[in-house]
Amino acid sequence: MATKNILPPISLVQRKEYTARIREWNDAYAAETGARRGCFVLTFGCQQNEADSEKIAGMAEEMGYEIVASPEEAHLIMVNTCAIREHAEKKALSIIGQYKHIRAKNPELIIGVCGCMTAQEHRRDELKMKYPYVTFTLGTASLHHFPKVLWDTLSLKRRFITSESEEDFTKTVAEGAPIRRVSGYRAWVSIMYGCNNFCSYCIVPYCRGRERSRAKEDIIREVRELVEAGYKEITLLGQNVNSYGKGTDCDFADLVAELDAIEGDWWLSFMTSHPKDASRKLIDVMAAGKHIARRFHLPMQSGSDRVLKVMNRHYNMEKYLDTVTYMREKMPDVVITSDIIVGFPGETEEEFEDTLRALEAVRFDMLYSFIYSPRKGTPAAEMEQIPDVVKGSRFDRLLATQNAIAAEKNKPLEGKLLRVLCDGESKGNPRVYSGRTEGGKIVFFEGAPDMVGGFVNVRIERTEAFALWGKVEK
Repeated sequence: MATKNILPPISLVQRKEYTARIREWNDAYAAETGARRGCFVLTFGCQQNEADSEKIAGMAEEMGYEIVASPEEAHLIMVNTCAIREHAEKKALSIIGQYKHIRAKNPELIIGVCGCMTAQEHRRDELKMKYPYVTFTLGTASLHHFPKVLWDTLSLKRRFITSESEEDFTKTVAEGAPIRRVSGYRAWVSIMYGCNNFCSYCIVPYCRGRERSRAKEDIIREVRELVEAGYKEITLLGQNVNSYGKGTDCDFADLVAELDAIEGDWWLSFMTSHPKDASRKLIDVMAAGKHIARRFHLPMQSGSDRVLKVMNRHYNMEKYLDTVTYMREKMPDVVITSDIIVGFPGETEEEFEDTLRALEAVRFDMLYSFIYSPRKGTPAAEMEQIPDVVKGSRFDRLLATQNAIAAEKNKPLEGKLLRVLCDGESKGNPRVYSGRTEGGKIVFFEGAPDMVGGFVNVRIERTEAFALWGKVEK
């Protein structure tokens, strides 16, 4: 059964009106019981989803909910889903299935599902038919509808399994949503939404819509406020940040340059970049920057020109390597990371060997590698698939190659004094703290609570492929 409900556009004024109604309802409950209704937010997926969840939590708080740490404490559960791989969808559906038991104990519990998975019609239909205890859905472009949909759910006593309006999906950039940030020193700032690239394996353009850039002034104001509030690392987010501002008088390099001019002791980073749009102008801005982290995430995906063409990536290895070469000429200390898809449909053994050779040529500091997962509705899902055993074998070989490279790349850091942003206690040992360098490398060291959220200088004593160990120097 196809889901036909489409959310009509909603203004900021309307959103505030619905927020006020729910706030009044929750305030009355708190006055009567002495406690607030709880909202639990569960997040799957990428940094953009994490940023979206901070907005969901912010709107929930504004509506009078208290953010709680477990679903059992909640009167409202929001599940923010990912669709980049089938495993992520199945995991989300499994956990949503477990909430059936919580709903049985608390019939008044409201369960909302949002994120990339709900932008797919077949998943919305599945939630509608197989998960009757799911109260409503929201797509990625319609999170600003949250107060209205929740109010309609409460007042009309019905389910709303909905999809975005065309305006939300292709044009809307909703400002003004409150944000409940998870960290007090690292912050995500979305600068654009959606994607126009349509890589043949990727579901994102179908889930997040077309590219929509935020106004430069809104971004600068948000970043300035974060720096003034003491945030130490601010990461700009977009499906392809290099596409920011297309068709306007401010491109991404211009935006980064203006943000870099904000005074303070902080790092500016960004992700993700598309190699076809990673300009020399941007690299020059980075090289001249005062706050811009010497870190560049540049997804290669494959080392084979033929595979890149079938992936619809719009660059070849010559262009990719030229970009990397220029980057290292301008910033010899730059940390370069990448994404690789193993087992793309039709990938031959020789083409996989091309990818291994590319790893040796580029020598990434870190690599995020994935076994290809077919996504319904994408061109690659209809292509001839590679057996799982072949994909698994290639994945193991890729990891072995990259691990050796990463260990070699980190070895020269022994004895170096690195500036590290401290995140807090590591898992398993309260005396050992962890943090990350400007380049995003994880560092372990003996620390103290007053270091958390601040910069510390760590002399590196030992290195491995995935981490560095050292001692704090005053």
